[in-house]
Amino acid sequence: MNINDYLAETVQIASSLDRGNLQNLLDGLADLRKNKGRLFIIGVGGSAANASHAVNDFRKIAEIDAYTPLDNVSELTARINDDGWDSCITNTLRVSNFCSKDAVLTLSVGGGSEKTSLNLVRAMEYAKTVNGKVFGIVSRDGGMTAKLADACVIIPTINKETITPHAEEFQAVVWHMLVTMLRK
Repeated sequence: MNINDYLAETVQIASSLDRGNLQNLLDGLADLRKNKGRLFIIGVGGSAANASHAVNDFRKIAEIDAYTPLDNVSELTARINDDGWDSCITNTLRVSNFCSKDAVLTLSVGGGSEKTSLNLVRAMEYAKTVNGKVFGIVSRDGGMTAKLADACVIIPTINKETITPHAEEFQAVVWHMLVTMLRK
């Protein structure tokens, strides 16, 4: 891998993004804002850091009431310790009175499964039980996020060795595009 190869992959991914899925996500977020719903952005690892940055942009630029349960380290680690990893985000959504007007936006490399990122999967399942929306920006085959989502952008896999860096960089590309288009 060299600089030219990496950038060529980046260009190929940008050119391959599904415009229809991007529009569906944009429309879903516009409806969320119009209906005064809240956006809870979730992820693990690098995607958790992206969630924190995305909250700022959705609030400041797109004027969507956005949060991430991952920013409150004290609550997050207490919930992991007392309730377990699998329910740590779900229990935060419950206490936040997550409802049918609200949405979860999952940022993830693989989208979650019964073996990985189960806390994300359980949070999305919970959102569906209260008729909330599920949105996603994920890679690989989209995992459980793609199955549960009302709107999901899947970052194309170009090279199995660069899935994670491209997935996480394109989470930022996509959310920056969305907030720019939603700018008030």
